[in-house]
Amino acid sequence: MHITRYTDYSLRVLIYLAVHGERLATIQEIADSYEISKNHLMKVVHQLNLKGYIESVRGKNGGLRLHRRPEDITIGVLIRETEPDLALVECFSSHNRCKITPVCDLKNIFSEALQAFMDTLDSYTLADMLPDRHKPQLLRLLQIA
Repeated sequence: MHITRYTDYSLRVLIYLAVHGERLATIQEIADSYEISKNHLMKVVHQLNLKGYIESVRGKNGGLRLHRRPEDITIGVLIRETEPDLALVECFSSHNRCKITPVCDLKNIFSEALQAFMDTLDSYTLADMLPDRHKPQLLRLLQIA
């Protein structure tokens, strides 16, 4: 399984905003902190805003902040909402052309594994990713004053 860059950036934005607190942050600040493309991040932020994860304040002193508490953002739900395709093998898709599907248990095995993977992600929230002991390091690494 491979998580897309889009999902990776979504998680990074949420982590940044959670560490940043109630203060507004700009897309440019987030992009600079992670040394990633502002243009790509704009698409991610737009979708996170539409999905209600973050709030966007327009204007001269505008910016972004979390719209939900970190405890209310479940990692598994975010992954499901940002990953376009969780089909681990061809037989998961509607375009399956594998000849052995009728007698192969691979689909069942991978389905069980994917469910276990998602169950684990469902047991964690954004808050779990940000224990207090890591906050000073995160502030320093992300260059948040």
